[in-house]
Amino acid sequence: MSMKIKAAVLVSSFAVLLFVVAGSLGLGGVHASSNDGSYRQMQVYSEVLSRVQSEYVEDPNIPKVTDGALHGLVESLDANSSYLTPEAYKAYKAHKAEAKGEIGATISKRFGYAAVVSVLPGSPAEKAGIEDTDIFEAIEGRSTRDMSLPEIRSALSGAPGSTVNVSVVRARRAEPQKMSIARDVVTIPPVTDKMVEENIGYIKVDALTKGKAQEIAAKIKSLEKSGAKKFILDLRNTSQGEESEGVATANLFLNHGTITYLQGQKFPREAFNADPAKAITTLPVAVLVNKGTAGAAEIVAAAILENARGDLVGEKTFGEGSLPKTFDLPDGGALILSVAKYYSPSGKAIQETAVTPNVLVADDTDNEIVEDEDGAHESDVKPRAPEGTPKVTPDDQLHKAIEVLKLRTS
Repeated sequence: MSMKIKAAVLVSSFAVLLFVVAGSLGLGGVHASSNDGSYRQMQVYSEVLSRVQSEYVEDPNIPKVTDGALHGLVESLDANSSYLTPEAYKAYKAHKAEAKGEIGATISKRFGYAAVVSVLPGSPAEKAGIEDTDIFEAIEGRSTRDMSLPEIRSALSGAPGSTVNVSVVRARRAEPQKMSIARDVVTIPPVTDKMVEENIGYIKVDALTKGKAQEIAAKIKSLEKSGAKKFILDLRNTSQGEESEGVATANLFLNHGTITYLQGQKFPREAFNADPAKAITTLPVAVLVNKGTAGAAEIVAAAILENARGDLVGEKTFGEGSLPKTFDLPDGGALILSVAKYYSPSGKAIQETAVTPNVLVADDTDNEIVEDEDGAHESDVKPRAPEGTPKVTPDDQLHKAIEVLKLRTS
């Protein structure tokens, strides 16, 4: 077969593959006249592939090139959208069914790499020294930039007692640090409570997994019996959980108004409104948040703030809130796409804007990969504040929340 014919076949195959992707994205069956931009892009993709095949310095691995193109295409949408090859999808489903051990850290993607959103207290990740905002540059020697989020999460889970090796990039450290984490069955800590000064009840939540809203309700009632007249709900580093628990938790403090709503291109708006019968307190409340607050916890924070039910104290949250859907592809691969996003009561997409407190008490550093003309470098992480800047501790945020509540009478 001549080079010209071979290139034509490959281009045609790639075009068909793009149509499969377009159909999975809900574009199938739409007339070309209404999607001129999409068709023009397909022509560009075909031209690029043809040039790669005919002009590249050596004979390219076209399946690898195609997989890389699809991976980049889908991941450019958001961190929760992924393309899985047939082999990766098969391994993902098998691993998901078998794995029971975890490291106890919430992982997302930032800067193209695996980012630690938060670490559960007492978890294997905490015991290994993993910190919030750490970047996993590599897992078992494989760059996380080349891995989808499902693959990253699968690689970190496994049989209890087994270990996983990661290369960690951290602020103020020049080179990635190799660390080993022993996987284990992770237990979610219970909701805790205590009384602090001025009859203020304090409730700490580490995750909003199933049943946590009921635990929080029980703590509220218990603290009220102990004399609490105001509440602090601590959602710092609360990133695991279900959105339904976030809605239920917000409803404990809200007797009216919109808590959140879901909406997407082909997903009709679904609003979650406060049920007066499920609200259990009207006492003043302040919610503590930070960059490790994500997902369901952000729903709680946004609902309380935007319904003017209480104050939000701390740092801007992480920004996580979408509804994923898996589309099986004809070749055995899969697309995992965000088909709808969670919005705050005022209409802000939580995944895009996160939630900003009305009372800011910020940390002094944040991991940031530096980009230059060669792209992002694995070890280029810089602090956002100069060396020597006094670090704000969690107690400063808590003390500020107490101060804010002292000024509130209702």
